Amino acid sequence: MTVEKMMGYLYNLPQQFEKSMDMEFSFINGYQKKYRNILVSGMGGSAIGGDILKTYSLKNGSLPVIVNRDYNIPGFIDENTLFFAVSYSGNTEETLSAYRQAKDKGAAIVCITSGGKLAELASQDGYAVMKIPGGFVPRAATGYLFAPMALLLEQMGILKGVKEEIQETVQVLKKMRAKLNPDVDQPANQAKSIAKEIKNSIPVVWGAVGTSETAAMRWKGQINENAKSPAYYNVFPELNHNEIVGFEVPQEMLPGLVYIILRDTNDNDRINKRIKVTKDIIKDKINTIIEVNSQGESFLARFYSLTYIGDYASVYLAMEYGINPTPVHTIDHLKAELAK
Repeated sequence: MTVEKMMGYLYNLPQQFEKSMDMEFSFINGYQKKYRNILVSGMGGSAIGGDILKTYSLKNGSLPVIVNRDYNIPGFIDENTLFFAVSYSGNTEETLSAYRQAKDKGAAIVCITSGGKLAELASQDGYAVMKIPGGFVPRAATGYLFAPMALLLEQMGILKGVKEEIQETVQVLKKMRAKLNPDVDQPANQAKSIAKEIKNSIPVVWGAVGTSETAAMRWKGQINENAKSPAYYNVFPELNHNEIVGFEVPQEMLPGLVYIILRDTNDNDRINKRIKVTKDIIKDKINTIIEVNSQGESFLARFYSLTYIGDYASVYLAMEYGINPTPVHTIDHLKAELAK
């Protein structure tokens, strides 16, 4: 699978949202009840939708959302839990284990998958399956792995404003892709410029709690998987209580660090002050600081505008290194060893 294939995935991300809005939730009547909590269980690219949902629901939802990246589920899960089992392949062993435990606890289970063992079990057990298209790599299917959950919760009255925010997200991403696609060169193409700046460095991505924290996590994961490069992330204000102290030694390594700060128009004023002071503290000790600003009005549009630049930048970074971004041979090897 080529670089062009991954670029196609990125370019067509808006279509994932459009197709998700056409999905039917005919099973919804069987799931209408008063829940106490929502748990999203998944791993890697399949879990990122849960992270987005968790942050989004803090302001737009009526129930707490917990994201579970584990074989086991929390002890409080019971018949009053709405449980989303999310596995793009349908064969993620941690998610299958969590599914079985949620079933034993009597949770209301909805599965999001392209097929595999998860779809098979859900069909046998009588749980709803929100089937999404196959043929992607999980990290390229973020629209399908988030939007169906959010749209379902909106129809259930748990979230509000989802459809309108997704519609704005589609428009923002379509406008952005016109400047991010390979036909556009620097400096007009921000993602290409970022890739060149972070090449031969260790990128560290900083976001802010409640706005861009999941976007920072996404940047880190995309650089790892697409560019096969180390990358790390943290969030304000927590990083000001520990990480900010760690810029004294080893002095010979600090110039190899590049910091990417994700800025959102809804960041707290105190966060903006913290960012300014933090930049002044580290600017003479590291390679460079890059700032990326969100676009759009709604939370979802702003969030996806930040991740979209990171998605493209990670693929352009792979190209800078002469690497095919699509395969993840190390993960494949790990899975093969675990299967023995």
